[in-house]
Amino acid sequence: MPDISLQNFETDLIKASMAQPVLLDIWAPWCGPCKALGPVLEKLETDYAGRFTLAKLNSDEQPEIAAQLSQMFGVRSIPFCVLFKDGQPVDGFVGALPERQVRAFLDKHVPSAAESAAEQEVSAAESLIAEGDIDAALEKLQAAVAIDPGNDTARYDYLRALLGAGRVAEARLVYAPVASKVMQDARIAACGHWLAACEQAARGRSDEQLTSALAVDKRDFAARFERAQRRFATQDFAAAMDELLEILMRDKGWEDGLARKTYVAILEIMTRPAPAPSAGQTAPKGALELAPQMSTVATDQVLDAYRRRLSMTIF
Repeated sequence: MPDISLQNFETDLIKASMAQPVLLDIWAPWCGPCKALGPVLEKLETDYAGRFTLAKLNSDEQPEIAAQLSQMFGVRSIPFCVLFKDGQPVDGFVGALPERQVRAFLDKHVPSAAESAAEQEVSAAESLIAEGDIDAALEKLQAAVAIDPGNDTARYDYLRALLGAGRVAEARLVYAPVASKVMQDARIAACGHWLAACEQAARGRSDEQLTSALAVDKRDFAARFERAQRRFATQDFAAAMDELLEILMRDKGWEDGLARKTYVAILEIMTRPAPAPSAGQTAPKGALELAPQMSTVATDQVLDAYRRRLSMTIF
């Protein structure tokens, strides 16, 4: 339970909240309600078993931080608790609330036990993938989805890993429960197109047959799309998009926009999640900065080029 000061504000509060929510308890030694609330918060930190971190701030010793947070939320009294998440203060409450009300507040922002366990499995899987241990990573992702079936991020990661490993039949089973979400989630939609490409490649014409068909008629869009799917299935993403661009340059609306939708799906699959934002440099005393600066991340030049080509073709 860190005591927050200007010296550790960034590391123990801002940066720490990027990994998990941090509840900051602003109190003072002379405040009776603060003394009543403190044990409740400490009990809840134990009950929630690491799903959030409790931090303390003595308003008498750290008036600058207390004043800025109070002004931000329009609060004039203590105890005052502020929840930090992803490097930002997102919500708060005032007064010595009873335990059930504090639980209700926390449950709006803190991951459930299932969500937290699933996130741990996904994090472990990411490390295993980086090490090249795909089978072990798939086991972790399967566990994440089993623990929290409604976690679409975990399911997307699992689908992506299954398709990347060529385990198409398993991917079809994992995809089925979320197939209806393709209109709401671009990641799920992208996996649907990748899955369709893998299944088509397994039963479709050979490269030689498709090349022959296109030699006869360059506007045989069905053959060209099938060849794009074969490239997509084998993860030759750039070649797949090149084939799709050949269709789009001649018929933007072909098959109700299927070529465009598949192209966008490939871009989605190729796009890696953005890293967590950096909290920037520690603010000097007297210039406390609650909003962290975003780090500048080098963009993928291939992705950028293919996004530009799509825009030029469509518009």
